[in-house]
Parts: sequence; structure tokens; C-alpha cells
Amino acid sequence: MWCEMNALNSSVPEAIFMECHCLSTVGVAHCSRIPSFQGASTVGCNLPSSSPYSLLLPSPLPNSFLQRRLEPVVYQKKLSFQPLRTLKGSIRAEKQGWDVGRFWKTLSFFDQLPSPGKLFAFLIEKITDPSPSKAVKPMDTSGIVLVAGATGGVGRRVVDILRKNGQTVRVLVRNEEKARKMLGEDIDLIVGDITKASTLLPEYFKGVKSVINAVSVIVGPKEGDTPDRAKYSQGIKFFEPEIKGDSPETVEFIGMKNLISAVKESVGLRSGKLVFGFEDNVSRELPWGALDDVVMGGVSASGFEIDPSGGENGRPAGVFRGFVSTANNGGFASIRTKNFSIPEDLSAYDGLELRIKGDGRRYKFMLRTSRDWDTVAYTIGFDTVKDQWQSVRLPFSSLRPIFRARTVSDAQPFNPSEIISFQLMFSKFEYDGKLNPTFVEGPFQLPISTIRAYIKEPITPRFVHVSSAGVTRPDRPGLDLTKQPPAVRMNKELGFILTYKLKGEDLIRESGIPYTIVRPCALTEEPAGADLIFDQGDDITGKISREEVAKICIAALGSPYACDKTFEVKSVIPFSEPYTVDPENPPPEKDYDVYFQTLKDGITGKESLEQTPFSV
Repeated sequence: MWCEMNALNSSVPEAIFMECHCLSTVGVAHCSRIPSFQGASTVGCNLPSSSPYSLLLPSPLPNSFLQRRLEPVVYQKKLSFQPLRTLKGSIRAEKQGWDVGRFWKTLSFFDQLPSPGKLFAFLIEKITDPSPSKAVKPMDTSGIVLVAGATGGVGRRVVDILRKNGQTVRVLVRNEEKARKMLGEDIDLIVGDITKASTLLPEYFKGVKSVINAVSVIVGPKEGDTPDRAKYSQGIKFFEPEIKGDSPETVEFIGMKNLISAVKESVGLRSGKLVFGFEDNVSRELPWGALDDVVMGGVSASGFEIDPSGGENGRPAGVFRGFVSTANNGGFASIRTKNFSIPEDLSAYDGLELRIKGDGRRYKFMLRTSRDWDTVAYTIGFDTVKDQWQSVRLPFSSLRPIFRARTVSDAQPFNPSEIISFQLMFSKFEYDGKLNPTFVEGPFQLPISTIRAYIKEPITPRFVHVSSAGVTRPDRPGLDLTKQPPAVRMNKELGFILTYKLKGEDLIRESGIPYTIVRPCALTEEPAGADLIFDQGDDITGKISREEVAKICIAALGSPYACDKTFEVKSVIPFSEPYTVDPENPPPEKDYDVYFQTLKDGITGKESLEQTPFSV
């Protein structure tokens, strides 16, 4: 009894699909092509060193499966292939000798041994259930919104609205008891202080996709407030204020720097994240190794090298190259990274963008989220244009969970925060019985200058910050301070509060994180609902409801019109008139995009400043 292995996908790169021509009623009696894993020999196979192509590499070759610097590679055809013929729907080719040494080196590089038991289990599965599965679970794209300053007047309203909307919320607070009493015992809570970087541990922010920062230095009446906080409700306009607690420099500047550093990796950058490649003064390499059809008896071979001048404009590039053959029912060549010691977290991004020089062929890219060798690979194919540098985007939402060349309908959604390895492949096979329409035997070459994680367009804010109107005014020439709010007039007496708020804003603008900076005028306890005025240039005064500011922050998270904008906002209601809402006839919900669309890029109010004498 014997069976022939036809590589569609494998427990060791593309899983092994076994096409059986003779089976016993009690199972498989003998398979002439399954390698023995007790040593460097095979069962029932002669192993001449010849192959249809030889890859002539420089000598000595310390390890042909390790990434190395580029040296000349010559492809020399030694044997001609017989014309392909079809047998029972499979592509067949002449049998050739199998390089057991290369097979063993592959296993050694990846520190893995395929399980013979899994191979036989898969064979039985294919016999009893040959139909492919095609339904795919959608990728889970949900993310956590972190609210910093969640027990403050704006922050707690942000939390309430987000939770009512069904959004997953995590809060960053200094006082756990106060937070749980105010927000509920079930709140997802981080105890930390933005003024102390040591309290902002990386694991606290795992899964956070966006941030609303309502942290602010505490300002209150010098003589204190009433038990029912009547002075707080009126604002600081009517009482001589002072700083309570940490200084503006500590909270608004140092604290902002610490918070940005803590969340930057989680929320992502507008420009994306370099995963592999060479850019200006930045480079990142990965532990690639060859993983070809030698693992199932084939003779294809490939490697990955760094060409110091093989990229665009003479820059460095990685090169995936080799030859592929269908001899011995093979037909794929690939490179795969060793498992990362620390998972690659790309949850802030929407996919990978490859900058490549194409050869007109179709390739596959695979990501794995398990440390197991024989596991689901989240896979996507992509086409290339011959002899042209091009950018190819691979959306995470389009990844298919593939196991042994079949779509896995009940696989877990792809988790971009737990990426363990990458794999790049050229193969005659797609999945679910499909063939690669661009497949051709022989040599191939694919230069890769970069692999970047990207945020898809249109980009929406990932960091919304509640600042303050007036931050550019203390040093503005020609300004009549008598007509300005107390914080502007008393900037120096209040520890340069507005100066440090502006410097904190600048840290956000320079961070690379997609942002929105909201500058409310004087905050009140009035309900939301009044008509609003959005302005830029930092010139307006007035009042606005804390509840309204909370709603604006949440709306900004979902609006591309708010991205990278700085603006002031106030109600049309003057200070002298209280604003109330009739519960029986509430105002309609606002479409904040109507306001966001009026905003322009690059306007901060700093345009009116001369060189300030105050510096940090």
C-alpha cells in the first residue's frame, strides 16, 4: 500500500495534502514519501543529491537557511522537466531526488519537528471530508477607548456616554476608590499617574486603540469652595484662583510627555510602523529562513538576502529569490521568520504595506498568532507588476484563516496584537482547490525595500485632548488683558498654566499620532444642546457645557474632518443667561461633522505670537 503526497499546504509550510491511490480498509499501510523523524533518512526512498535545478552558492556556506548578505547566486538547469500531465485533477511532475540534508537544516533553523501523527490524522480527515470550507469569520476590529482624567467634570461624562453607546472603555485614574464610587465597581480601571512615568506600565494599554485625555491641572478658589461646590459650578471667573496640587509644568507638560510615550505604540502613528526594511536612518531586520517544499519531498529552493544597493535609488533591500519546481509533487518556495520572542503588536493598524519590485507573479503573505508550528496561517494573496516598484497593501480584514490549504470556517478572528511570525511564499497553489494563475516553474526574485503597518484612509483621530481657549494669548503682542479671562490675565501667577498647556499641545502635534485638540472656553455645569461656535486662531471667549465638550470629544474620534485639527468652541448663550433644557422637548442631537468640516489645517493661534521670553 502507498500514497503520494501532493503539497497544497503543509504542517511545515504549506500543509501536506496526500492524494491516496491505494488504501487499506484499516488505514494507511505504508507511505513511501513520508520522512522518518528519527534521523536523517526516509522510509522507502533513495536520496540522490541531484535535483532539476541546482542553486550554486558561494563556498563555504555556513547555513543556507540563514539570512545573509547578498552574494552572487547562479541558477543552472541540470535536468529538463517532462511535460506536465493531469492525473485525477492534480498537477503531476517527474520524481526527482530529495535533499534530506536541506530538509534537516530547515527543521534545525526553525527548532521544529513536524508531527507524523498529524500527517496521518490529516490524511484520514481528507478522505472522510474532502469538501472545502469557505465561510470566514469577520475580523474583530473593536478597540478600547482609554479615558484619562475620568473622574473630572468632562472625563466622567465621556465615560458615561461611551458606555451608553456600547463602547469598551478603560479609565486611567489616580484614586481607585473615588473612581469606582463614581463610575461603578465594574469599570475597567488603571491606577496610574501621568506625572509619574513609572506608573504607566505598557501592559496597562494593551488593546487601547484611542485616547480621550481630560487630565488637567486643578484650579480652585483660594478661599475654598462650599460643600455643594457652588463656586466650582460657576467657574473661576468670579473667584481669585490658585493651583491645587501638582504644578502646570508637571501635569500639562511632563504629564503629557509621559502619557504620549505610554500610549504611542498602542494607538499608532499616521505614518505607520516599520516592520521590516530600510528607511533613511532607520532600519529593521527580521530572522527570515527558507521554508520550501523540501519539507514534503520537493526540490524547490529559496533564500533571503540583503542587497546593500538593491532597493530604490540604490538603497538597501531584502531579496526573496530562488527557484520553484513541481518535481515530486512539490511546487512552492517560501521564507518564514522564526517565532518572535515578544509578539508583534500591530493592533493600532489596519494592514501591512509592502514596497516591492514585482516580477508579474502572484505571491502569498501569511501571519501566524500561535507559537505552534502546525497552526492556522492568516493568508492573503497579492499580484505584482513586472519590473516596477510598487506598494501593495494587505488589509488585515481580508486575511483568510488557512490550515493545510483549506479555509477554516470556525477559526478565531485574526488578532493583530499577537503576531508570532510572518511568511512570504511563491506557490502553484492558492487554497480550497484553486491554483495560482501566474505560476511558472523556474527562478524567481522579489526585492522588498520595506514592510510597514499602515492606518487606512480616511484616518480618524486616535488621541483627543481637552485643552483650553486662551493658551496662545498671555504673550500675544497688543492684546488687551483686561478683556481676557482670569487664566490669561493671571498666567504667571497660576504657574504659567496656559504656557504649559500650549507646550503640551505641541507635544501632541509633534508625536505623529492622529489627534484632535479641543479648546473649550469657560466650562459650566449646564446641559448640552445649545448652538455652538467653532473657531480657530484662539480669539474667542465665552462659556460651554462640560457635557457638550464630552460629546464633541467622542464625535471627534470617528470623524476624519477632525483629524489633526486644533480649535476653540463655545456656546452661543452669553454668560449672563443660564441655559436649560425642557425634558419634554429636548434639542435635537447634533451632527458634529457639520462643525468639523469648517476647520482648517495648521491653525493654532501661535501664528500671532512673537518670540516668547518664556521657554522650557
